[in-house]
Amino acid sequence: MRAITYSELGPAADVLTLSELETPTPKAGEVLVRLARSGVNPSDVKSRQGAPGATKPAYPQIIPHSDGAGTIEAVGTGVDAARIGAHVWIWNGQWQRASGTCAQYIALPSEQAVALADAQSFDTGASLGIPALTAAHTVLGGGPVANKTLLVSGAGGSVGFMAVQLAKWAGARVVATASAGPSADHAAAAGADVVLDHRSPDLADEILQATSGNLIDRAVECEFGANIDTLAEVIAPNGTISAYGSQLVMTPALPFRTLLFKAVTIDIALVYILREAERAVAIKAVNKALADSALTARVHKVFTLDQTVAAHQAVEAAGRHGAILIDTE
Repeated sequence: MRAITYSELGPAADVLTLSELETPTPKAGEVLVRLARSGVNPSDVKSRQGAPGATKPAYPQIIPHSDGAGTIEAVGTGVDAARIGAHVWIWNGQWQRASGTCAQYIALPSEQAVALADAQSFDTGASLGIPALTAAHTVLGGGPVANKTLLVSGAGGSVGFMAVQLAKWAGARVVATASAGPSADHAAAAGADVVLDHRSPDLADEILQATSGNLIDRAVECEFGANIDTLAEVIAPNGTISAYGSQLVMTPALPFRTLLFKAVTIDIALVYILREAERAVAIKAVNKALADSALTARVHKVFTLDQTVAAHQAVEAAGRHGAILIDTE
């Protein structure tokens, strides 16, 4: 099979290689998926670049990417043969394992290949995984949100865009923040009731104006450290901040007194290590929202397998709106 691999850390153009490898054989409990699309996420790019202090990859040869979609072509012992021919979307393809989705085939545990309805495209399937499960967990991981007010930051991004859709589908009122321009337009298109400029110096006041003075029940946060002071001001007593990122300020200082006297719950979400029950809730919500036509995925551009370097560079560049995908066929 054809696959993209790397054996050293560094820039995409220097380390990504188009390789010819043996097609894997599914082990007990696994399925073999013939991939149609592979999704490129920021985490895939960061893994290839290497964390600070890292000198080599975790495995001698890595096929990158955690998200993807395709068709089950074979199953290992213990897996129902009726799954053969099913369309699926994949989560955690390359999490703590060497072989991800940037290839023509992947063998992985059966539960990591989730049924994809025939009405859904492989582009949609490969755009789910990390963004959709993060969105579902941060919105719905604390229980029903019907008639509650949610704040979704970075609503023009992949996770935020899906979080707004899922929150509206679940019956919440949504105040979203985004950059002015296309990002704000995307947040509005996702269904946000109000979209505010995240750069506003009066953001907390504007959020409370948008809610007629009512405090926020749950916040879905992509930049926890940079926004914690605003969040502390607008979150309701016994409210929850579900944070899945803090890239700008990785060691935040907390206004603890304010958070304490509101008894705020801070839920730090890492989609890769969700508990089994939490992941099951998220997967069920994603599939139900898809079936209800309440969740859509945006695709920025599809690259061919031999254009994977350019795909990684597109993820690294600013200004994209939607998934970067690889046509693995």
